Parts: sequence; structure tokens; C-alpha cells
Amino acid sequence: MRKVLVTGLGGAGRTTVAAATALAEAARGRRALFLSAGPGDVLGAPVTARPEEPARVRDGLWAARIDAASDFRAEFLDLQERASAALDLLGAARLEDEELTRLPGSEQFALLRALTVASRGGWDVVVIDMPPLHETIALLALPEELRRYLRRLLPQERQAARALRPVLAQLAGVPMPAQWLYGTAERWDTELAGVQALIESVNTTLRVVAEPGPRAAAALLEARAGLALHGLPVDTLVPNRNLPRESADPWLAPLVAQQEKCLHEWYGAWLPSASICEVPHLGRDPQGLEDLALLDTRAVRTAAGGDGHRGDGLAVEGDPDREGPRGDVGRIDRPEPSATGPGAQDALYVWELELPGIVKDQLSLVRRGDELLIEAGPFRRILPLPSALRRCTVAGAGLADGTLKVRFTPDPGLWPRDTLNAVHRSGTVESTQPLETALRSTS
Repeated sequence: MRKVLVTGLGGAGRTTVAAATALAEAARGRRALFLSAGPGDVLGAPVTARPEEPARVRDGLWAARIDAASDFRAEFLDLQERASAALDLLGAARLEDEELTRLPGSEQFALLRALTVASRGGWDVVVIDMPPLHETIALLALPEELRRYLRRLLPQERQAARALRPVLAQLAGVPMPAQWLYGTAERWDTELAGVQALIESVNTTLRVVAEPGPRAAAALLEARAGLALHGLPVDTLVPNRNLPRESADPWLAPLVAQQEKCLHEWYGAWLPSASICEVPHLGRDPQGLEDLALLDTRAVRTAAGGDGHRGDGLAVEGDPDREGPRGDVGRIDRPEPSATGPGAQDALYVWELELPGIVKDQLSLVRRGDELLIEAGPFRRILPLPSALRRCTVAGAGLADGTLKVRFTPDPGLWPRDTLNAVHRSGTVESTQPLETALRSTS
């Protein structure tokens, strides 16, 4: 199952492009589901069905609306029921469904739950209308971050004592709140792990929508670093509402020139790693299936790969049968013989991460125990180090041509001497060989 998350800059037409993408898939004989928190009447009629029971729009196309308010009430009442013993102990008055109003942030959790529900539906393609680009990056990082918080606040070794809690409850004569607390935390971690697996699947990609122009160019340049830092692959950049190049209208000429300049920069920056699909301006706001179909048929797509191949409109490319997680963020390499800088000569391995558009003043790097804390512009991520690098010290770091390179040297106090000597002697280890494999082969 392909999962296409359509995001982009505010007001660029994300919902329209998402709906047109789902329709394009249905037109090519695939079963497509379109999900949106605010679909309006982009499909020609209001969408009111829930993700659990989507409504059929036409052959091959179903749609559903993500209702954050309803989702919040259901989750709150479920949590209240699970915590009933503790609430009764405190003398708390239960809240009823009619009293609840959704809180800020509930939209994000509702969207993640809708993604989970849709993944069980047996669709060929699920297209989700996501929030603006910066919010989407933060949202897709949320499961990983929340799981880290749960591990720190409620560590596994504390949960190992769960068997003793019923005994303690009998001795104290009152229910022990920790019992439902740890049970709830475990359930949350399981659900978050499932969402994280969906986000990190090779079959989950982003489609970024932007209207060409100077502001859009600057916003996408900044966002590319966040996408790279969180390992979020973009399969297609969609420049939307492109004006006709051949227009003789003198009023349109400067706008067309502005779009052309921006498009030239985007082709140089995004190809060949992502496709670029130019969608024309229809001269009106697209509404209904006919207009959405026009966006697909009139779209001009340059496929990823850099060979100039023309893609198939707004259709989703790639192998839908691929499964499994994407690779880790960054790559581990051997240092180049000509490397210079602090620690370059002593470094055994170099961890590299592409951060396009980031300059030195925007970058912060801190090692904390077995983790690296990286800030790139407005984006931040805490990355766990591979087990072998945890036994190394940071010898230095540098940023060049949009690539962060962190050099590591073995900590003699943590590496077995025989292994350390063997790795130092094996200067011919292939740089593409996984670090763990290289270390095992020399031990």
C-alpha cells in the first residue's frame, strides 16, 4: 500500500492537489482513499464519512473526513474509563461526552490515528491532506519524540515491578494509580510504535505543493533541512497554479518571469532525487471531479532520476509492493585521507547527514550520552547513536556543501584492544559496508 502525504506551503492548494492525486490513482484502476480534515466541497460534494467507513465517490475512489472533535471526545472518555480507580480515589466527577470541547493539538493526533485506520483498509493508495509543511514535519516527528519521553519518564525497569502492585494495593487498601498509569503508557507506546512504523515505511512519501515565487523558494529551502533531518522522503514537488508561458498579456509577463526563475531554481535543487510535476492554473478555483481530472491530464511531470523521462501526471510512482522500514538517517563512512580539521587524522569513522540550505550559524550539535542533539535552523532532532559509535568519542565536526560530518574516534576504555587494533589495521573496509558488519568482521 502506498501512503502519500500531501503537504506544502499555506494557501498553495494542498487539499486540491491531494484530491486530484487520489482521483488520478482511481482513474488508473487503483483503489484510492482520500483523507482530509477540511475537504470542503473539493470533490464536488461535502465529505462527511469517517475514516472507519469512508464514502464511495466514484469507481475506485473513496473519501473520508478526519473529525478531530469526535476523535478527541472518544479518546478522552476512554482514558477517563481506564483511570476510573484513581479518579474515584480522588473523588473526581466524571465528564460526559456533551461537556467535552477538543483541545489545541487534538487535530494532529486525530490525523495520526486516521493514518493508522486507513493502513488497515486494504487500499492500493491512501492520499492524506496534511497541514502546512513545517507543521507536517513536526507532526511526523511526534511519535518518535513521545516514545522517547515515555521511555525516560516511565522506564522499562520500573514497569518490571508491575506484578507487585496488586499486593501493594491490598496492603494499602486502596487502588494503586501506577497500575493504570503504566498500562496506559504501554498502550500509548504500542500505538505510537505502529504509527512510527507507518511513517518510516518505504511506501510512505511526501508530496510538497508550492506556488512558484520568491517567498515559496525561501520557505522550501529552509524546510528541506527539516525534511532531511527527520528522514522524510519527498517523491514529488508540485509547483501549482503555473501561469501560461505563452500569454501575451503584459500584466502577466512579470508574474510569469518570476515563476520561471523560481522553477529554474527548483529543477536544479530537487532533481534527480524527486519528481517535479507542474500543475497549471485553470483560471478559476478547481471544484468537482472534472476540474480535478483536468489538473491531472494537464500536469507536466519530469520524473526523478535525471534522465529527462516524463512522468504520468499526478499519478503516484514507485513499487506499491515494497515493504519494510527506510534506512537510518545519515550514513557512516571512513574518513578521506585528505580530511583536515580537528580530530581528522585520528578519526576512525565519519557520520554524515545532508542538511541542504543550512549554514554554520544555523547549526548546533551536542552529544548527550548515547544521543546526538541536532538543531538545524528551526528544526531539532535527538538521534540515538549506533551501538558502535556509542563507544567512540566525538573528535570533531564540520559543515561543507550542505553536508554535516561528525568524526568519531574509539574510546580505548570501551573497546576491546584486539578489536580496536584489528579495525585500525583494516584500512580497506568498504565504505558502503554497514558499521556493525564491519566491526563484527574484525572481532
